Amino acid sequence: MPELSEVKEYLRIDGNEDDVLISLLMEAAKEYLTNAGVTEQNSALYKVAVMLYVTLQYENRDPSQKIEKFNIAFQSIILQLKTY
Repeated sequence: MPELSEVKEYLRIDGNEDDVLISLLMEAAKEYLTNAGVTEQNSALYKVAVMLYVTLQYENRDPSQKIEKFNIAFQSIILQLKTY
């Protein structure tokens, strides 16, 4: 699982105002991946999956927005991680 600092760097966030939210989203990503049949792994692909999930949730808080293309990339990574 990536560190909070890695996720914040990926999101290009400098301040600490959203640390609690980002940490919560990281835990939600871990749960989401577990529920999708992916066990926690120490791999770059797993870290990217967590960061993509956090990005999806953090940057698209408006439920009316369409995020299909990004979601397809996330689902593709999940399928790859299931084969590990």
